[in-house]
Parts: sequence; structure tokens; C-alpha cells
Amino acid sequence: MRESVFAYIKKRYKVSPDYPWSKYDDNAVFRHGGNKKWFALVMSVGREKLGLQGDGDVDVINLKISDRMLRDMLVREAGICPAYHMNKEHWVTVLLDGTVDEDKVCDLIDLSFEATAPKKKIRL
Repeated sequence: MRESVFAYIKKRYKVSPDYPWSKYDDNAVFRHGGNKKWFALVMSVGREKLGLQGDGDVDVINLKISDRMLRDMLVREAGICPAYHMNKEHWVTVLLDGTVDEDKVCDLIDLSFEATAPKKKIRL
């Protein structure tokens, strides 16, 4: 699903992945063009670090969810947990192993993009 997430972000937002850590060259950050804020982080994480059964790594995406009540509801669903390695009050980690439907992952990417977008100035 990793490739389809990359393709979705490229098509919808015209954003390519940034690889800021040479040590972890498969960890990709997606940023807004204007304010450079992250709206998605795709990485491979050891299952044990997420409290999951089994060995090996799993691809995940971290997304910002600004609505706290929605975030609290999301982390109760299979395949979505409090953010790994980020602020757990504002971010969630979503498994990209098929546990979460691809359409839902795309909807959550959209929410994260909006939550991190540059704030529009109000003119009076």
C-alpha cells in the first residue's frame, strides 16, 4: 500500500517524498510547499514498537488529526494507534498493511493535509 499512498499524495497534492535521514533512507516525509510543515511521515517500524504481534517491520504512516475527539475515536480502530515517535495528542499512526482500508487512509491524509496547511489571514 506504500506505493499507492505515494501515488495518491503525488496526484492529489503534487508533493514528492523528502528523505531527510540518510540512515533511514526508506522513511519519507511529505511537506506543504509554502510552510514546509509535515502532513505525513511514511516509515517502516518494528512491530514490537507498536505493540503488535509478530516479527519484522510494518509500513506505517503518521498523520496529524487536529480534532481530538476524532483522534480518540480513531485510535480505537484496528490498524490505527497513537502516533509512534511523534506527539500522541495530535498525530496517529496508521498501518499500511491492509488492516485499514486504502480509501480511509486517503481520507486521513486529506485531514492531515488540512490540519497542517498554512493558516489563512483574515482581513477586516
